[in-house]
Amino acid sequence: MESSEESSPFDPLTPAVPISYPLKTLEELESRAYFKSFHFPFNQTAVKLPAGGDAPLPRRSRTLVCHDMAGGYTDDRFVQGGNNAEAYSIWHWYLIDVFVYFSHNLVTLPPPCWTNAAHRHGVKVLGTFILEWDEGAKIAERLLSTKTSAEMYAERLTELAVALGFDGWLINMEVVLDPVKVPILQDFVSHLTQTMHSSSPGSTVIWYDSVTVHGELNWQNQLNEKNKPFFDRCDGIFVNYTWKEDYAKLSAEVAGDRKFDVYMGIDVFGRGTYGGGQWTTNVALDVIKKGSVSAAIFAPGWVYETKQEPNFQAAQNRWWGLVEKSMGSVQSYPRVLPFYSNFDQGRGYHISVEGKQVLNTPWNNISSQSFQPFIEYPGDSIIQPIQVSVNFNEPLYSGGGNITFRGTLGDNAEFTAKLFQGELLIGNSPILFTYSVNSSVNSLLGLVLEFSSPTTEKSSVFLADSRSTLPSTNSSHFTSVILPHKLNGADVESGWIMQQCSIEMRGHTLKGIHALCYKPKGGIAEVVTDNNKPALGSSDYYALLGDIKITTLRENTTFPPSTSWLVDGELVSWNSAPNGAKRLSLKISWKLKDGDANLLIPKYYIYVTNTSPNTGVAHDFLGVAEMRSFYVSDLEVVSGTTSFKFIIQAFGHDGACQKLEDSPFYVLQVQGCESAKEKTRMQHDYGREVSLMVAESMDDSGMRFSSYHNHGSMFQKWVNNEVGVKMQRDETRGATTTIYMLLMLSLSAIVVYIVCYL
Repeated sequence: MESSEESSPFDPLTPAVPISYPLKTLEELESRAYFKSFHFPFNQTAVKLPAGGDAPLPRRSRTLVCHDMAGGYTDDRFVQGGNNAEAYSIWHWYLIDVFVYFSHNLVTLPPPCWTNAAHRHGVKVLGTFILEWDEGAKIAERLLSTKTSAEMYAERLTELAVALGFDGWLINMEVVLDPVKVPILQDFVSHLTQTMHSSSPGSTVIWYDSVTVHGELNWQNQLNEKNKPFFDRCDGIFVNYTWKEDYAKLSAEVAGDRKFDVYMGIDVFGRGTYGGGQWTTNVALDVIKKGSVSAAIFAPGWVYETKQEPNFQAAQNRWWGLVEKSMGSVQSYPRVLPFYSNFDQGRGYHISVEGKQVLNTPWNNISSQSFQPFIEYPGDSIIQPIQVSVNFNEPLYSGGGNITFRGTLGDNAEFTAKLFQGELLIGNSPILFTYSVNSSVNSLLGLVLEFSSPTTEKSSVFLADSRSTLPSTNSSHFTSVILPHKLNGADVESGWIMQQCSIEMRGHTLKGIHALCYKPKGGIAEVVTDNNKPALGSSDYYALLGDIKITTLRENTTFPPSTSWLVDGELVSWNSAPNGAKRLSLKISWKLKDGDANLLIPKYYIYVTNTSPNTGVAHDFLGVAEMRSFYVSDLEVVSGTTSFKFIIQAFGHDGACQKLEDSPFYVLQVQGCESAKEKTRMQHDYGREVSLMVAESMDDSGMRFSSYHNHGSMFQKWVNNEVGVKMQRDETRGATTTIYMLLMLSLSAIVVYIVCYL
């Protein structure tokens, strides 16, 4: 994970911790300087919109959310993540149609973490192009000097959006213009919209209510004849937020058939906004919904920036509960298979893989967000027997979060909590539900699945807790009850139980997934204890849901073996810290040898193993990569370390992960002299020659090749150790080293031949 501090001035051409940053001048935009930046490839979006993402926005009242949090580019600027578990984030994506990343820089490029998380949930993402104040007026003169120049800059903006993978622009021209320049401005808006649509189908360009057709900076707070010409040339208008109650209805009348393309602004800070914003934001939302237009929520980070009580997590859920009550859910998932969620919010204090902790320090990376549950805020006056929350501190099964259910529950009582609202059409094949549970002995946790038939008949299936000998809850209100089986290999030590069952609902649509908390009536088939669990009384309830996976019987993620990958290290840099310690920086990239057009791997975990005669082997989690490259910055070289092994662990869309021992890797010897680069090259050439000799010595027997592959890990460790030690030992021996290397090559081929054939 990267530090949140920068120690030197930023130079986009110099290899460094990958960050997101805006463009501040037209020169940067015109020259395409961004594409020459070291940081550009790291800022490309890894997650595309789901199928249908190129369709127009739905014809209903929509919710646009405009990020305006502390000026932008805070913790989220670190592409590979940071170390702030309390970093700002949004996780109520099911309430959002369009997300705008905003700052007061000329060209605001959304950090890829926001686009990855939003796209995963079906939300479109826009960047911002803004001109304001005196400096903005000067820029406008150059931007609008001619029609040709205006169209050129529009094309540059389109290039950026397409290359980085976000979905359009918010255009904010808060400057006074010479009226003769207005037609050129209109052409700029029109050309940007057209080029975006042709280059990225389904993209969106929205005009902010600012300068008028007369060149005046005069916010209209509604759609009218002074700003409609701009509205007519793009996909919508973001109306300024000091409107009055009847302006929504009046704007709808002016827009006609495009009334839902009118987004009435709401400043959550409450600066002159209708309804007052803050905890009464719903007042404006209700008027907007009634007026049959759309909402543009500006600066929801108010909850975070003003430190609303009792804490960010609780206050955020409460505030977004207002939005949900007024506007309703606008997204639904699961919609396609495979579906997987570990409820990760992209921040926390730990990270786990299959119940085993791999990181035990604070972290943040919004790109890591999994599908977020539809946990409903019950309201201030309602006291629930069970508190439901995404939790970072309890034991984790996968990623950095889980859903925690904690409270009190009587023996005959039940508690149901909504998890997901879906539109998943079930085909001819049965579907598999697999999920992890960790709970106290007297707390049972099941899932309720809601289906709709082709004739819209509703049915429900209850997946009971696998520890129950019989379903102990009242099953009469379920269409059917299934007792899942416990998967072999579940990590009993950590308390996690993997449960799985097969369901056949041909032609039905999965509409909802709920958790059902209940107590045992007739005993537990298997008791799993965990010393870390709190001591609970008879009515106390405590359970964790670690993840949930939905697949078909045919779907089973397989990962290419490590030998199928080409892993490369470049831009290797050895530096000394102020305390004299040596530090290593390098860029690691990987790809399949035979191409990877059909390989879908959404993320990779990066680890490092440092080998030292004194300390042995230790594994450290470095971070997450969505693209196939990762930059290692200032990795400390502990005294005595002889080599580093960087391991790239692949994860599938169904949550499956490749075993570390089968994962691709890159080995780098620790160097400490002027011939460092030459010695690294010699090591790689040595390993390559050994592999070639082994391949040439084998016949066509697949069994013999498999035998070599099984011994590969041990052999590779021996090669790395021998090469590194001998290269250092013979550093000053010149020709003697060359002779020794040739002898070692011959000996290595003999050893491998014996291992594989005898």
